[in-house]
Amino acid sequence: MSTQSNYSVKQLAKLAGVTVKTLHLYDHMGLLKPAQRTGSRYRLYCESELLRLQQILFYRELDFPLKQILAILDDPNFDLIKAMEGHKTLLKAKRRRIDTLMKTLNQTLISLKNKTMLNLEDLYQGLSEQEAQNYRNQAISSYGEEAVTHAENHLKSLSKEAMQALVSRQKELGKSLYQLKHLKPANQTVQELVGQHYQNTRKLWGTHQAVDKQAEAYQGLGQLYLTDERFTSESGETDPDFRIFISEAMSIYSASLH
Repeated sequence: MSTQSNYSVKQLAKLAGVTVKTLHLYDHMGLLKPAQRTGSRYRLYCESELLRLQQILFYRELDFPLKQILAILDDPNFDLIKAMEGHKTLLKAKRRRIDTLMKTLNQTLISLKNKTMLNLEDLYQGLSEQEAQNYRNQAISSYGEEAVTHAENHLKSLSKEAMQALVSRQKELGKSLYQLKHLKPANQTVQELVGQHYQNTRKLWGTHQAVDKQAEAYQGLGQLYLTDERFTSESGETDPDFRIFISEAMSIYSASLH
């Protein structure tokens, strides 16, 4: 807190980043009264008013109406420290929401500027409409609608070339792992390839930059490979042994992420 003892309305407005008109309004409402008025009726504010204004601005940032802020601050049971802790929690949540919105906005802008926006048909290319819907429903059942929608939005923000590169890479890794199915799932070479498969999968999910390593989700994908032959037909035909092999290898790799 500044060592200055008194602030004029102009000084306080500049310090807090608000307008003089705003401080006049707060005074009129009784939300922020000056500590004193000079003989010329100039408003003067002290440290206690600065602290109260800080609270007002925090609550305004959190979209509280002015009348509600007045009721909160004038409550005899108002606790400044508890209020500050509450602001911290709510502002962190708001920051996360804004970060998510900004990421979505940026991805959409890039796609629109480059005219590369994909549609759902592009995402499920090669599948009939009914097959695509069944696949999507199964994914929602396994990972939740929010995760599936996030992945779809991420992929739609890519160019067709970028998406095809990820899909092609996934197929290449699958073929390479198929060539190693005679080895133990815990083999170092196998695990190195699975690690690349894990990274590429996260890029397809749009979560490769997330802090959460998604060990459970990746292990769950490995379990899905056991029952869905579309993921593991690298030899051109269904291979139950390969499904077991890659599922176990993914489970081992997932455990190493913890």
